[in-house]
Parts: sequence; structure tokens; C-alpha cells
Amino acid sequence: MKVFRRTAASVDEENPYWMSFSDIMAGLLILFVLACAVLVLNLTQKQQDFDKSIQELKQADTVRRTILHEIKEKLEKKGITVIVNENDSIVSISSDLLGFASRDYSIREQYQNTALDIGQVLGDVIRKEGRSEYLDTVFIEGHTDVLPTSFFGNKGNWGLSAYRAISLWQFWNEKLKSNQRLDILKNHAGHFLFSVSGYGKTRPVTETQQTEDERKENRRIDIRFTIRHPDLKDFEKVKEKSGFGVEGS
Repeated sequence: MKVFRRTAASVDEENPYWMSFSDIMAGLLILFVLACAVLVLNLTQKQQDFDKSIQELKQADTVRRTILHEIKEKLEKKGITVIVNENDSIVSISSDLLGFASRDYSIREQYQNTALDIGQVLGDVIRKEGRSEYLDTVFIEGHTDVLPTSFFGNKGNWGLSAYRAISLWQFWNEKLKSNQRLDILKNHAGHFLFSVSGYGKTRPVTETQQTEDERKENRRIDIRFTIRHPDLKDFEKVKEKSGFGVEGS
């Protein structure tokens, strides 16, 4: 008696589509693995881009803090006391150092050496180790007390505060040596670093201005530092590539 057994070949012959189906499944599995690998690589690259932007922001903030503290320390060694507000990124120069009389914006002769020292220290600290690359703008901000002035017509204290900032800025650029000039400094984007502005009486540093001492505290110049930030367009590109925020049909 003969026994007949089916071989694998006979199964394949009876199921001609079996091998083709297996090949398709194997191919799909390979494609799935490759797609996962590409997705992981893309996500990794996006994470690296975000990490780089965050690191740049942290570095810029560190530079800002270093600049504020070095200016204060170097000026103190020269016997010049300024007020540093780290939260607002401000070095505040009081009227005692610049001699702004009420309704006046000129840097009088007896205060010019102090003003010059401040400008020299400011430039030296910013130039050190390429720190200007981490800055966006340095504002020279003028302020006034609450007493009204008609010297500038309808511009009033706004005009007076702006002229105080301009007066100090022009003094620096006239008196500083050529290699110390502040008007040649540029930021990371190649734009000039310094700017001037006036706030009038709108940002007082005392709760009241009933006495001359209180009013004098508000006749001041603030040097405000703003740091560079990651470009918003870069984040938008990453967001677009990731598929987030894309409107559906």
C-alpha cells in the first residue's frame, strides 16, 4: 500500500498567490520600519533645532546679566554708583551723576568727566568677548520729574526727556576716542546697536514727588539692554514641517 504525502511544493502549486502575499507583507513591513526611522530622525532634528534656540536664548540672558554686573562693578571702582535693575535689564544713572537741573537737559562741565567714564565703561563691557552679538538694542532712555515745562512747547516733558537722552548720546560720541565710540557698534543682524528714547514723566521711580529730592531721583537716564531672541520664523517653519497647525480640508 502506497502512502501519498503532500509536499510544500504541492501546497504552493495549489496556492499560487501565497508567495506573492508573503512578499507584499514583507515589503510593507520594511516600508513601515523605514517610515518610522525617517519620522524619528525628523523629530530628533526638530528637537535639536528647538534645543539650539533655547540654548542661544540662555546664553544671551547670561551675557545680559554679566554686562549689567560688570558695568556696576567697574563704575564702582571709579567711585561712580549706578543702580542696576536686573529684572528690567536697566542701568540707571541718577541726576546726581549727570547734573540734570529741573527743566534742563545739558551735561554741565562739572559732570562731564563722570559722564565720559560711564560711556567708556559701557563700551568696554559690551565689546568684551563679542557680547554685542547677543544683544538686540541698547536704549538710552531719558526721564523727567512731574513738573511741567513749556520750553519744548506742546512736546513738554516728552521733549525734555528725549533731549536728555540725545544730549548724553551726542556727548559720548563727541568726547570718546575713535576706538571707544558707541555709534559704530552693531548687533547680530548688522544694525546699529544703540538707540535713544524719551519717556517723559511716565515711569517714575518714587511713589510721590513732593520734595526736590524725590523729583531729582526721576530726572535720570536709564540704559536698557534687550537681547536677541530666536527668530519666530524659524519656529513657524518647524511647526509647519511637523504638520501642527495645518488647517484641514
